[in-house]
Amino acid sequence: MNYWLCKQEPSSYDFDSLEKEKTTSWDDVHNNLAIKNINSMKKGDLAFFYHSGDEKQIVGIMEITSSAYPNPKEENPRFVTIDVKYKKRLKRPVTLAEIKSNKKFKDWDLLRISRLSVMPVPSQIWSEILEISQK
Repeated sequence: MNYWLCKQEPSSYDFDSLEKEKTTSWDDVHNNLAIKNINSMKKGDLAFFYHSGDEKQIVGIMEITSSAYPNPKEENPRFVTIDVKYKKRLKRPVTLAEIKSNKKFKDWDLLRISRLSVMPVPSQIWSEILEISQK
């Protein structure tokens, strides 16, 4: 199993909406590296749901329920989407400020490539985020 982080502006779609709807397609990704990351996702992988914009915090976990497939809303087949489902809300959100202040995260793409909307999460970082969310 692999771990991921997917960013979304909460004013366009938030974790509360996913919790209510239970499933959705993760689309509207056009960055080449983010597309590559989506193409690497597999059914059963887990992803953090990150509220970008003013919030800048990891709020919950979703499960990848499909492999990447061409986004039916796009004419160009290189633009792909995946299906996800609600898994659980973190006990408390983990903010970008907390992540920036922790040396364990210094080489993570979230800090190195801040505009990237879909990125891998190394297993040790995944575990650390979960631990922080319990405090």
